[in-house]
Amino acid sequence: MSPKISIIIPMYNVEKYLRRCLDSVQNQTFSDWQAICVDDGSPDNSGKIAEEYAARDNRFVVVHKENGGLSDARNAGMPYATGEYVMFLDSDDFIHPQTMEIAYNVALRNKADIVAYTYDRFYRPQLMVRHKLGLDTDNVVPFGIKKKYDIEKIKSCVTDDVFEYATERAHNMFSKKRRWLVKHCQVWKNMYKRDLIADTPFIKGILFEDFPWWSEIMLKNPRVSIINLPLYYYIPNFGGIVLSAKQLRIMQSLCTGISHAYGVYKDSATDYQMKKWQEQFMWYFVNWAFRKVRYLKTNEELCTAREEFVKLSERGVFDSVPTEWYDLRNKIYAFLCS
Repeated sequence: MSPKISIIIPMYNVEKYLRRCLDSVQNQTFSDWQAICVDDGSPDNSGKIAEEYAARDNRFVVVHKENGGLSDARNAGMPYATGEYVMFLDSDDFIHPQTMEIAYNVALRNKADIVAYTYDRFYRPQLMVRHKLGLDTDNVVPFGIKKKYDIEKIKSCVTDDVFEYATERAHNMFSKKRRWLVKHCQVWKNMYKRDLIADTPFIKGILFEDFPWWSEIMLKNPRVSIINLPLYYYIPNFGGIVLSAKQLRIMQSLCTGISHAYGVYKDSATDYQMKKWQEQFMWYFVNWAFRKVRYLKTNEELCTAREEFVKLSERGVFDSVPTEWYDLRNKIYAFLCS
């Protein structure tokens, strides 16, 4: 019999964190799940650790594959997902014990295609501060993980117009809608109806693949139930070294995602959907991509950047621009002419 929820967990060089991640799945108050652990050619013991869990609990499924990156690993996990709903969990993160119970019950209650929750916004800054002070970050237990939620008392906002709530935009803290916004594009902040996402793969080989993927899912007009409870515990990247080559790859990935999503919207979106998506998402990612130019050091890198933005321009990405982004478009055009 198929499980109610499939959770896809890509793994690469995460043996330090993996047991905590898999324990958080195994300790769920909701038992009808399968966890698909995708070993993305990891050179450490991640695959062996996942096999240990699978040997003890047949709800864990381990898929071994050659390294192809996060998108490829998520795509590889999807054919094994047989649940009514699908979640994504990064293997260095973990989830609240009631995450599946809450998400599934809210989905049934509201007949939702997507249930949107969020991450603990206190835990991540706490880890960042401890890291800067040279203190342990590996064994910090989030205070919120001990909270027990009464399912019947959980409030939600239900919408058939995801474009009214999904955004990259910062909103006034006194706005009545602010509580219910689905902020940013991270795929691990939602539970999805499997039928909704099964035919939408992630773009292989790019960084920040969540943006074009989420953009496509929005176009399917899903019924979304927003609870925005802090059910996900996100471990920050403690790096922060700005390397020119890395910044170039980020810029190229963002441009690829923008180009792909723009093409999908140009072909399929209504005028309303295109306008909302450009205002709430696309121009924020264009701005992010263009900011990376300042880190590029060589003429070769700058030429590559120009080529990427010329492609976007020729595709029509910059043809329609909200007033607040006029200055950015002018700067991009000046860069292309320099």
